[in-house]
Amino acid sequence: MHRVVAVAIPDVILFDLAIPAEVFGRALERHRYAFEVCAERPGVVSSASRIDVRVPRGLAALDTADTVIVPGFHPREPSRAVVRALERAADRGARVASVCVGAFALAAAGLLDGRAATTHWEFADELAERFPKVRVRPEVLFVDEGQVLTSAGIAAGIDLCLHLVRTDHGAAAASEVSRRLVAAVHRPGGQAQFMQRPIPDAGPGLADTCAWAIQQMHLPLTVTDLSSRAGYSPRTFARRFVGETGTTPLRWLTSQRLLEARRLLEASDVSIEEVAQRTGLGTAANLRIHLARETGTTPTAYRRAFRGDPGPKVPEAISA
Repeated sequence: MHRVVAVAIPDVILFDLAIPAEVFGRALERHRYAFEVCAERPGVVSSASRIDVRVPRGLAALDTADTVIVPGFHPREPSRAVVRALERAADRGARVASVCVGAFALAAAGLLDGRAATTHWEFADELAERFPKVRVRPEVLFVDEGQVLTSAGIAAGIDLCLHLVRTDHGAAAASEVSRRLVAAVHRPGGQAQFMQRPIPDAGPGLADTCAWAIQQMHLPLTVTDLSSRAGYSPRTFARRFVGETGTTPLRWLTSQRLLEARRLLEASDVSIEEVAQRTGLGTAANLRIHLARETGTTPTAYRRAFRGDPGPKVPEAISA
């Protein structure tokens, strides 16, 4: 059983703590993960919302954790005991992640030195100033550096935790959890963490066009096709799409195609060529190029990894 332990630092942000609890601690996930919360000392821990949290375990819980998650906390000054515990966990190979300003604890432990990282955009400048060895990326939702991962503010923690589930158990498992949370199935880590305005839920705007594009992804869709569906000129559509999602229409469509390709590789026996055709990637060679760029592996190796064959799980590479 993969053990996930969240560290509640005094004045913890409750929403940040609730995200890993909901993703990894619910009964539906207990066949995949064992989840618990620890603190520097067992007992009552204050929260930023002035609601106390009772935590049963001390930092010794980190000694056997497979994944350690640090939710945000205020002020952004972890104790020396927490810093040492995070250092020990990382030294023995545990995966360490932060939500929002939890990145300050990882930085204090030196775990972000020389790495790309993100945090809530309001505190990105402070993180960069206090920890100049960290390559701060304030514009993205989350950054995956392998053993160490960081997410942007608040709800971006959901994207990070779903990414961890997807890395561990595949796209189908992550989709199952996202449906329960009523959250977006897949928002790439490189997507902008702050948008000018949300995508509309209905009508002839972007949401309707995106849903249509997913249904028609087997076709060689162009920006002109998408803009005609949305009722805009190609230039206006592309500008609005980038403004509302932080990515281009074709880059978004490619990410959706790869997500569906990964689902088919995990959950079906269709050939690599058919996976490429169904997802609009065209040829098996093109699928191999895109999958290698995103996961660093081939379609055959990816399928083998999620069929329980010997070999390491395939991590999702988030450009940083």
